[in-house]
Amino acid sequence: MATPDTAKTEKKKNILDLFIDGARNGFTIGTTSLLPNVIMAFVIIRILDVTGLLHLIGIVCAPIMALWGLPGEAATVLVTAIMSMGGGIGVAMSLYTSDILDPAALTSLVPAIYLIGNPVQNVGRCLGISGVNTKHYVAIISICFINALLSIWVMRFLLLFF
Repeated sequence: MATPDTAKTEKKKNILDLFIDGARNGFTIGTTSLLPNVIMAFVIIRILDVTGLLHLIGIVCAPIMALWGLPGEAATVLVTAIMSMGGGIGVAMSLYTSDILDPAALTSLVPAIYLIGNPVQNVGRCLGISGVNTKHYVAIISICFINALLSIWVMRFLLLFF
């Protein structure tokens, strides 16, 4: 417990110190949390591509993804986003640099990635800790998917005009 004397001697941080602390924390989060997910996504897509599984996924998922005007391989972006939003972005960028996704498809997928919102992590971190009844998990996760899929249609519609 701080006494009145020690409270006076504690240094009040100025704006520069606060900025440096925030930048340090942001760098730590980026290098320990985001970067590994993105690298993992690039590696997974490369493995799927080399083994031919990416092409197979594209063929199998093409009819479903065509409902949203996307190639079948775009399904890998949505599946990866279930585990990690950073991973979903990494997969999307990997497919874009491989010329599987065009700019319009990439633009359509970005909001969907964030609306899916890595429910696997959220179930453990948020829902489990807060005491949400497990029977509601399916509905909560389903709402994420519905919102994500609707966002793709909205983005495709907006891209027609802009």
